Amino acid sequence: MGQLFAALSKSTFRQRFHLRAQERSYLTGKGLPAVLEHARDFVDRRLAPANPANDGKQTPFRGHPVFIAQHATGTCCRSCLEKWHGIQLGFPLSAAEKTYVVGILERWIREETT
Repeated sequence: MGQLFAALSKSTFRQRFHLRAQERSYLTGKGLPAVLEHARDFVDRRLAPANPANDGKQTPFRGHPVFIAQHATGTCCRSCLEKWHGIQLGFPLSAAEKTYVVGILERWIREETT
């Protein structure tokens, strides 16, 4: 994961994303375990299918800490998953791949809030 975060840190686009007051407040109010449960649900519904609906446009740019984390970590759509994480397009995500994506999101959120 260290190499991934080093590569992401060199992307001007990915470095633009940070939690704002609204997302920080949501995270504080709900707690990290609940937010990570939301992350699992978002991954299941929006990324896990082989060909997600509106792929490339399914992740909002604000409103939830996970959405910001997805853009910051290249886990926002299947094209970004392929580019940044080597997860092939056209196939449903495996359980291990879903766990990996949520782990990436958790790491970014933890680093963003420390």
